[in-house]
Amino acid sequence: MDFFGAVKLFGGLALFLYGMSILGTGLERVSGGRLEKTLEALTNTVIKGVLLGALVTGAIQSSSATTVIVVGLVNARVLKLRNAIGVIMGANIGTTITAHIIRLTDLESSNFLLMILKPTTLAPLASIVGIILFMASKRGRRQDIGQILLGFGILFTGMFAMEEAVRPLGEVPAFQQLFSTFANPVIGVLVGAVVTAVIQSSSASVGILQALSSTGHITYAMAFPIIMGQNIGTTITPILASIGASKNAKRAAAIHVSFNILGTIIFLIGCYTIQYTIGFPFWDQAIDKGGIANFHTIFNVVVTMLFIPFAWVLEKIACALVKDSPDDAVQDVTAIELDERLMISPGLAVDHARSAVVEMALIAQHNFINSIGLLENYDFKVVERINENENVLDKLEDRLETYLVKLSEYELSESDSRNVTELLHISGEFERIGDHATNIMESAQRLFETKTTFSKKATEELHMLCEAINEIIDLAIDAFQNRNVYSAASIEPLEEVIDEIEQSLKDKHINRLRKGKCTVEAAFPYVETLSNLERIADHCSNVGISVITYADDDMAMIDRHDYLRQLHKGQTEDYQEKYAVYSAKFLPKTKK
Repeated sequence: MDFFGAVKLFGGLALFLYGMSILGTGLERVSGGRLEKTLEALTNTVIKGVLLGALVTGAIQSSSATTVIVVGLVNARVLKLRNAIGVIMGANIGTTITAHIIRLTDLESSNFLLMILKPTTLAPLASIVGIILFMASKRGRRQDIGQILLGFGILFTGMFAMEEAVRPLGEVPAFQQLFSTFANPVIGVLVGAVVTAVIQSSSASVGILQALSSTGHITYAMAFPIIMGQNIGTTITPILASIGASKNAKRAAAIHVSFNILGTIIFLIGCYTIQYTIGFPFWDQAIDKGGIANFHTIFNVVVTMLFIPFAWVLEKIACALVKDSPDDAVQDVTAIELDERLMISPGLAVDHARSAVVEMALIAQHNFINSIGLLENYDFKVVERINENENVLDKLEDRLETYLVKLSEYELSESDSRNVTELLHISGEFERIGDHATNIMESAQRLFETKTTFSKKATEELHMLCEAINEIIDLAIDAFQNRNVYSAASIEPLEEVIDEIEQSLKDKHINRLRKGKCTVEAAFPYVETLSNLERIADHCSNVGISVITYADDDMAMIDRHDYLRQLHKGQTEDYQEKYAVYSAKFLPKTKK
């Protein structure tokens, strides 16, 4: 192949890859984010996961994209690791659809309809319609459909260019000798894996092999190991996507790798055992595009069927490859599913939603404790854990809001209706406590990046405030979880003490800054931390007020702000007693 032939080959490959990319992007846009939601909802069994993975991958034309989405969902703890296994296996089946589309280029018929379906005709037509839709539409669904059709047309234009570039190679003896070495299964698998890993698409590498088959010198013996190796190479994309992700996200990528490697080994042993005993009559015959597409599908379907009963083994292997360290011995939190079937019994559905809000509260408190620890001992693993938990909090709040809005459409009793309103208010408060914990984590990150620390005195004072904050979070959780009105009534006096502590610490900090006892680099993170701690107390106060106001029919009719003003104005004996207790417990420690 001369220089110009090489340019045509790699130019065709570039068009092929670009066509696949914009085709996939257009399909994802048209789906409107429904792919992720579907993956979340229909993966409770391995069989369902396999079918769903195959359908989704067939739609977006990329097993890599599907597995990357799965890794992302597992990382966000929306999808459990075991539920991800079926989708990963199904993705390998769905990716074979591209090869079957490409095989249509070998279609020979004088029938008008069949000639229209042939890619040499269909690709230019799709490009014409696609560019009209894309250029004529400013935005929206029609432009996305135009992008899909353009991607389809560009993909096949690249395919035709590759075929034209490699066709002369069929007459080159060196090319024939090179491919004869690929009949060695080990070399064939390695070549298929490396090429696919480089271009990060098994569909594209199979397309390249189909283009090379047009030379007439690619035999079944050469193609089989290359195709099997391509399935191993495609695992590079989810591996890259899992870098910096959670342990379970890494395990999802490890499942993809182990499934493809083990499947290739088993199929190689089976395939060559049959060849060396019974023998395949077509073994040394030239393979065409259809033969490549067929074997690609057969290989993935057979391997998937073999592993479906042993999905748990893949999970065990992944857990063995990506082990938990002692530092990671923390609660594995997953954004729980809210079962809509319970809505036929609204009271039960309300209790179900209440459990989810309690889970949110515990996650938010866990993030608060971890974020405070980062101010003195910055740890990247803890940061990763906080970010994962924050993702779960966001998912839970979204699901709760949707669930409770749907529940409110049912015929609810007055009590259930009041509970739904209370849950909508309180879930938002706990989610925002999580947000402030993340803000504290970011302040710790700034300290770490500037190699700055708080002064010893500032750290001691901050400990006292954090102790008060942790206590008010405990009160808020107990008040909500156990409907404990006594705990709820204790929150407001403590919140007032915290306000006083926060103001006192700010004044002291300003004095230290004036006297040069505190660096400017530490000043902003300190003030921001104080502000976030005070805001956490405010959200706990809102939880306490909600618990009190919604605990009683008469109280629920009172405006929350009116009730708060009455509480402060009245300065009831109970309020004064609690305020005195918390003042004695915390204020002296921060005024020393």
